[in-house]
Amino acid sequence: MTNPKATIDVVVLTMNDRPEPFKRAMESLLSQQDVELRVVIVGNGVEPDYVPDGVRTVVLPVNEGIPAGRNAGADALAEPDAAEFVFFLDNDAVLPTPDTLAQLVAVARCHPQAAYIQPRIADPDTGVTMRRWVPRLRTTDATRPGTVTVMAEGVVLIRRADYEQAGGWPGHFFLFHEGIDLSWRLWDLGRTGYYAPEIVIHHPATTPSRHADFYRLVARNRVWLAYRRLPAALVPVYLMTWTVLSIARIRSRTSLAVWFAGLMEGLKGGHGQRRPMTWGTVLRLARAGRPPIV
Repeated sequence: MTNPKATIDVVVLTMNDRPEPFKRAMESLLSQQDVELRVVIVGNGVEPDYVPDGVRTVVLPVNEGIPAGRNAGADALAEPDAAEFVFFLDNDAVLPTPDTLAQLVAVARCHPQAAYIQPRIADPDTGVTMRRWVPRLRTTDATRPGTVTVMAEGVVLIRRADYEQAGGWPGHFFLFHEGIDLSWRLWDLGRTGYYAPEIVIHHPATTPSRHADFYRLVARNRVWLAYRRLPAALVPVYLMTWTVLSIARIRSRTSLAVWFAGLMEGLKGGHGQRRPMTWGTVLRLARAGRPPIV
């Protein structure tokens, strides 16, 4: 007896600013085999200018940011019956083979304790996997599989039941660190994440600092993340660690000043509901190789 095809809700965001990469992404998605897909395109402040047949759309009147857009798309597909998995795909990422999603599902079946499965992301031209795409501290070997505690949120498969129980993405983050917030909440539910580098998805190698608000948002969201998810004793440790790392890493005085402005913005509030992880989760994360202070 053959197993039924996995059902996957797929959320893709667009701002109509990547017409050709977006079409390639959608073509690769809709060519997937041995899975049942329901796909939604979320227009973040725009009416999507490319919608293949059979694909739903959600139009947000203004750009509400990436995590809020992902939530809107996942919510739109939740009724009447949610799929087994929800897959989030950047609109410039390409699934290189028609069995990519089926392979991710197969890994999920082999690792039932994992709430999410992270494929390896690689530049299509060079094959390089950037350090920020490897969801662990030791990034020198991007081909080593195993349990991970964070995610590269632009291309990730999540069990829908776990996603719903965790409460989805932190929509008000707008951009940056929303994957850490969601990963920590999933771990706090007793779940884990799994990195499957043998499954490769193509994505252009870009630098996040190309975004105008990069330094402000990464600093602000670090503070929000700490206040939302960490036990009180770890909040200053986490923030001090990232302050020291940022001073060491950011070479431009102007950029560093913007970073500190974002830090102060976060300290003023706005982080939302505080639900700190248990000390048991802190221990589990540490045993998995990434204590929640770095």
